[in-house]
Amino acid sequence: MYFLTLCTQHREPWLGQILDGKFDPTEDGRIAIAAWQSLPQRFPNIRLDAFVAMPNHIHGILEIVDKSPRVGRGGGQEEMAVGAGRGGGQEEMVVGAGRGDPAPTVTGLGNVVAYFKYQTTKTINQKAGQTGRRIWQRNYWERVVRHDDELTNFRNYIVTNPQCWNHDRLNPHT
Repeated sequence: MYFLTLCTQHREPWLGQILDGKFDPTEDGRIAIAAWQSLPQRFPNIRLDAFVAMPNHIHGILEIVDKSPRVGRGGGQEEMAVGAGRGGGQEEMVVGAGRGDPAPTVTGLGNVVAYFKYQTTKTINQKAGQTGRRIWQRNYWERVVRHDDELTNFRNYIVTNPQCWNHDRLNPHT
């Protein structure tokens, strides 16, 4: 099971706004939410858990439920700060997103994230009648959820995230 954070390009608040402690999505935000919710249709061996969209990022928990090999995972790594600009601890690794049509043959976390980003970017650009606008930062942050207490903490974090927006480190106005 994984806890994920994906940020918009330049952390721009394209996905919506927080009003009275609740997320109010833009059309782009609704596209991102729908794309997240539809991931199991593309990847039947994943199970979605808690999710929240915020003005400039999303958090979600997902599980890959089969025993097929995971793409892009090294042994024993607990967390990956994927493109977060942090330097080289043993438990961190920078991973780039691939280009082209993500048509995965093995459901790895990287495949799921790449497909989500591809679908949202394609749909948002088509809706706007444009091409080339980047919606997401190139990379993402993940944490392997190791036990039930950690899962409970991540779920609580997701549920309460909109109420904490004024103190969120991803809020450009704090």
